[in-house]
Amino acid sequence: MSRPHCVRCERPLSHCLCSLVPKLESDTRVLILQDPREAGHALNTARLAWLGLARAARVVAEHFDEALWTRPGWQAYLLFPGQDARPAAPAAPGAPRRLLVVPDATWRRARAMVARHPALAALPRLGLPAQGPGRYRVRHADLPGALSTLEAVAAALNALESTDRFDALLAPLERLVQGQIDGMGRARYEAHHLRREGSRARKERAGG
Repeated sequence: MSRPHCVRCERPLSHCLCSLVPKLESDTRVLILQDPREAGHALNTARLAWLGLARAARVVAEHFDEALWTRPGWQAYLLFPGQDARPAAPAAPGAPRRLLVVPDATWRRARAMVARHPALAALPRLGLPAQGPGRYRVRHADLPGALSTLEAVAAALNALESTDRFDALLAPLERLVQGQIDGMGRARYEAHHLRREGSRARKERAGG
């Protein structure tokens, strides 16, 4: 029999994160475009970003209508790396309000998502300021230094609004990570983590 789950954070009731999820106002709107395979992943963090922000929307689909990010009076930006990506920074006085579009998928699927939506790919891109190591150390990242969606949203909003108050979004992530490590057992986690990091380092050396 499956364990009862919280209908809000979708975690098992015994590991509910809702008490740690803030409800933060932001000048920037956030639109999360979520791959359906991420929506059902036990360790997905986009839902926590959506729950923690008063001006956030989450759409789960394979294909997205550009009307989602085309809003009168708002300028949409795609939070996605690229050669033409500009560092996220506060807006100039009088600039249009900003809508941050955030793909939520594995790196490979996120690239495919952007590629199959020309209107999405055409949006001006924003990149993140240099970050330290990610806190999301219980799920394999496709790229070195990659952040979870929740971490990326928090970092982007901090940069866009010249603040650090969006760090409050990360509180449930800390609990999620620690709960997963406790469930695995410290020894098993460390062995798995070190093996994974060693495999990545070998691939980087082979590729370089």
